[in-house]
Amino acid sequence: MSLLVVGLSHRSAPVSVLERAALTEDARGKLLQDALAAEPASEAVALSTCNRIELYADVDKFHAGVAELSTLLAQHSGVGLEELTPHLYVHYEDRAVHHLLSVACGLDSMVVGEGQILGQIKDALAVGQELHTAGRLLNDLFQQALRVGKRAHSETGIDRAGQSLVTFGLAQLAPATGPLAGKRALVVGAGSMSSLAAATLARAGVAHLTIANRTPERAVRLADQLTEQGTAAQAVSMTRLATALADADLVVSCTGSTGLVLTADDLRAAGRPLAVLDLAMPRDVDPAAHGLAGVVLADIESLAAASADAPMAADVDAVQAIVAEEVAAFGAAQRAARITPTVVALRAMAADVVAGELSRLDGRLPDLDDKQRAEITQTVRRVVDKLLHAPTVRVKQLAGEPGGAGYADALRELFDLDPQAVAAVSRAETPRPPARVPNRIEGGNE
Repeated sequence: MSLLVVGLSHRSAPVSVLERAALTEDARGKLLQDALAAEPASEAVALSTCNRIELYADVDKFHAGVAELSTLLAQHSGVGLEELTPHLYVHYEDRAVHHLLSVACGLDSMVVGEGQILGQIKDALAVGQELHTAGRLLNDLFQQALRVGKRAHSETGIDRAGQSLVTFGLAQLAPATGPLAGKRALVVGAGSMSSLAAATLARAGVAHLTIANRTPERAVRLADQLTEQGTAAQAVSMTRLATALADADLVVSCTGSTGLVLTADDLRAAGRPLAVLDLAMPRDVDPAAHGLAGVVLADIESLAAASADAPMAADVDAVQAIVAEEVAAFGAAQRAARITPTVVALRAMAADVVAGELSRLDGRLPDLDDKQRAEITQTVRRVVDKLLHAPTVRVKQLAGEPGGAGYADALRELFDLDPQAVAAVSRAETPRPPARVPNRIEGGNE
């Protein structure tokens, strides 16, 4: 089996396509289940953020896998395959590993170096584990990606390059808002991105925060947290959005809605100058608001254009070196793991041979006492272990190198191992669905 990723992101597709291709939570679950039902895939995990939709799978056929995963992405995103295909990218084996590790480090984000993607990778793995679509390979890969992302942020200065998308968006609105201290802000939504926006605004010194959300309990919980931290905050229902707009200087919206939350008429009716930051995908705010007098709108599309001109930090080179090192280590570990069932089957065959010969010896020398029999048994087993030790250790080392996959085949051929015995070891080593990753992030956006 081999790792394959098919996806699209802000680097390969216009925001208008990404917006239409965005996956709901239900659609993501159905996509994973259908991916496993398709013949080429045995595992699947979907990474879906405001900037990317990617489907990772363990497949046994490359071309069939690409065709099937592309078709499934089109079916579940609602964008026709013919329209979607020009924007899709494909990565295979080590290149797929390199891609995910780069994503985890923030190198492929709209705002280079941002760290929120780690929460979204954790969420993607948690969903795959919950639905039992993430097996050994993808569990290992996504856990590795989380470790590498944390390593990149702790060992380099990539954080200096990477603001969160919230911070970057607010910076784009700064000419319109001026200093945020003393301003009144409205946050629409109560997921992780909205919570980050609220916390960022609180640190900036806004005088008052209003949280509007379709689930009142989550809005109340977030408002209470802000109040406990010293920022005046209140929760309101979405039915009071018009009143909240009329009282706000700045609006940040990031919900999981599939339709517009704020229309141009809503913003016009507010009757006051407004700075609006739309971080949702699909978008929450009517793009026609760009033409409204007194309204300054920054959305994913405008942020993508602005980030393209942002300077790259020198620390990016250090992160790229970490990614290259970790890709090599992951590949070596996976290649070495593939030969383990063959080595186990070889040792099992050797143990059977020893048992058979000792049984034959008992028949020929029935008068041996227990001490003599034990000494002979230990000697024979020690000889076999010593003969097998060097070749099995060396074959694991060789299998971990590029092009080492053939050593398992050579070992099976040289020792005439039963393929069914090797397969039985592989089945026995296949783990149960791994424990779900804790602290699932809800409603996050890259």
